[in-house]
Amino acid sequence: MLDLLSPDTLHHLIHTYGLWVLFAVVMCESMGVPMPGETALVSAALYAGATHRIEILHVVTIAAGGAIVGDNIGYLIGRSVGLKLLIKHGSRIGLDEGRLKVGQYLFLKHGGKIVFFGRFVAFLRAFAAVLAGANRMAWPHFLIMNAAGGICWALLFGGGAYFFGERIKAVAGPVSLLLLLVVVVGLIAGIWFFRHHEKELEARARAALPD
Repeated sequence: MLDLLSPDTLHHLIHTYGLWVLFAVVMCESMGVPMPGETALVSAALYAGATHRIEILHVVTIAAGGAIVGDNIGYLIGRSVGLKLLIKHGSRIGLDEGRLKVGQYLFLKHGGKIVFFGRFVAFLRAFAAVLAGANRMAWPHFLIMNAAGGICWALLFGGGAYFFGERIKAVAGPVSLLLLLVVVVGLIAGIWFFRHHEKELEARARAALPD
């Protein structure tokens, strides 16, 4: 799928079918389907800058809209079936009832940051919304942080590609990889912290989220 949606292919699809392609790719990625949403945004913005056949404001608006709609669908998927699947099968991967409760507690405390900054990280961009739904993050808070992240992401990468042209390609990839590295390091540190404070976190979670 990713090979079929290379930058050149995306450029051709946008030229042929317009910004609906951008909306569809970004929306699907935000729902949890592995798709090159960021590449589609950059390709559309470069096309706008090179041809002036479409407005950059339309590119940014469509990308942000796709991100918001897709994330909300992903949130609903996570909320409707995600937690049920984790409760049913989570024990197979070490996620017992207590640890699931801790996950809900952490999203209660830090879910907004995860949703907002996850928009800028390749892996998290596809799964943050599903995780937010599965962990019962309050929808109004999710919607605010989701919309803010989607708009800022579209402005940064769409506007950057439009104004800086092909040079943005040299920056977008390394920036995403750097952010992903930060997430991985943070995840390792989080696992270490969790293992040393699991009982304390579980007690806090049960107090904050009684059955």
